[in-house]
Amino acid sequence: MTVLLDGISQIAGRHRLWLCDVWGVVHNGIAAYAPAVEALQRFRREGGIVVLITNAPRPFEPVVAQLDRMGVPRDAYDRVLASGDVMRRLVVEHGHPAVHFLGPARDRGLIEGLDIAEVGIGEAEIVLCTGLMDDLTETPDDYQPMLRRMMDKGQILYCANPDKVVQKGDRLLYCAGALAELYEQLGGEVVFTGKPDPLIYEDALALARDIAGEPISKDEALAIGDGMETDMRGAALNGIDAVFIAGGIHAHELEELHQGKADALDPLLARLEEVAPGLRLKGVLPDLRW
Repeated sequence: MTVLLDGISQIAGRHRLWLCDVWGVVHNGIAAYAPAVEALQRFRREGGIVVLITNAPRPFEPVVAQLDRMGVPRDAYDRVLASGDVMRRLVVEHGHPAVHFLGPARDRGLIEGLDIAEVGIGEAEIVLCTGLMDDLTETPDDYQPMLRRMMDKGQILYCANPDKVVQKGDRLLYCAGALAELYEQLGGEVVFTGKPDPLIYEDALALARDIAGEPISKDEALAIGDGMETDMRGAALNGIDAVFIAGGIHAHELEELHQGKADALDPLLARLEEVAPGLRLKGVLPDLRW
């Protein structure tokens, strides 16, 4: 039976490392969640290690700057690992590819400084996608003609953000994962970085080992997140314990939960079992709090 936790302090002593999602758990795209920040700080003060893992399609440095602006203090975490960090490594390992960048201008930091040739989409070896060019007005359907041309050419879409939607204030905006899903439905091939791909978890554990100065196993880690197909599926695929934050992108489904009706979780948990089979779920919280 899934435990609806009063606070994460109830299980904090069971794990040495938290692999914590950012958007929807630590902030909402506009401001930090104070109870979440306090929980991260308390866990670190008691000797825990916090690696924030995010599907942000850019290197970690801009993510840290964003956290600063939103009021997330640096003593709330040890390191940040972004999907963009993993993607940059993959592109470098590919060896001077011809790349077409697909995404908003704010994400161009992903390719800055890389040994690549940036080309038009027709000449690209790699179409590197960080999201919709204008996520405030566009939908994935707007990209159907482009994706069909890519499929006809046999081009591979490199998706730097597997998230399909993200919460910004009270809105849900489409992300690169929604384009990748559509491309797969059309028959195209996609390479993902970020959650739930194993690469980001392997890199996160390596960071934690560097911080601790000694090995840290998956069994010592707890994944915290609000995304079923990213955070929870990633935890299941990689054999990591998890806490589900039900009030992130699913907040609109949980009004009755916030009124104290625990059975309001049942439909959500049924979907979770389908999306992340084998998940070692250690508890559910409406939001991250100590």
